[in-house]
Parts: sequence; C-alpha cells; structure tokens
Amino acid sequence: MIDDRDRKILRLLQQDATIPLTQLSEAVSLSVSACSRRVQRLEEEGYISSRSAVLDRNRMGVPTTLIALIKTARHDEEWLEQFRRAIVDIPEIIEAHRVTGSYDYILTIALPNAEHYDTVYKRLVSKVSIFEISASISMETLKSGRTIPVSYAA
Repeated sequence: MIDDRDRKILRLLQQDATIPLTQLSEAVSLSVSACSRRVQRLEEEGYISSRSAVLDRNRMGVPTTLIALIKTARHDEEWLEQFRRAIVDIPEIIEAHRVTGSYDYILTIALPNAEHYDTVYKRLVSKVSIFEISASISMETLKSGRTIPVSYAA
C-alpha cells in the first residue's frame, strides 16, 4: 500500500530518475535516509520496474515516427510467438500493442527518414506472415513520454 508521499516520489522520479536523493527528500519533506528507504521499498514492491535514460530522437538520428497497423490471418500461439520474436529483433520498432477493432496490432516505429520504413517492412515480413499492413507517418508529436498517472496506485 502506498501513500501520497510515495506517489509524489514516484511522480518526481518519473520526471527525472537522476534527481539527487537530497533534492527528492526535500521535495517530499523526509530525511534522506527515510526517503531512500521509501524508494528502495517502491522498487522492491515493483512500483518502480526500472530506471532508464530518455534519449533525444533527433540527436540519435531517428526523428521520424511511423505508426503501422497490422492485420494477421493467423491468431494461434505459434504465429504470435514468431511475431514477438520478429518485433524484438527489429530495434526500430519501439512499441507494439495487440488491440481490439479493425486491426490486430499497432506498432510505433522510430526511423531516420520515411524511406527507411521499407527496410523495416522487409525485415518484418521476412520473419512472419502478415495479412495486411497500413502505415502512417506522424507529422507532429503532440504529446510524448513515459510518465503515467500515479493517483490510481494502491
């Protein structure tokens, strides 16, 4: 069970996981040692699953975002396992979701340019059978990030 202070710690760590412990403890009105124990407990209890650096996509040479909508003719476990292996092996695919509706999967793909999609497409379809792919290039990112609401955590 977490309290409002834990939620504030989680919110602050989501914004910047490199925040010094002294600054974090001041922000939540705790001693450094008490704050450190809370962070450790939040990690042990699985509220914090990992810490990572968010890289600048422009500086990393992959400013183009493409959204691929996928339909498959197969829905068996063997196909799904092939698909999982295929998308894990393609680093440009940065997100994948199985969805309801007209399509079965949505992929978010980070590319150096729109033309590079053909390379990713060929690698994907060489590894797994796909019935249909529809792709759209993002023209503008209106909201991006990995932060999630912390108010629902129990």
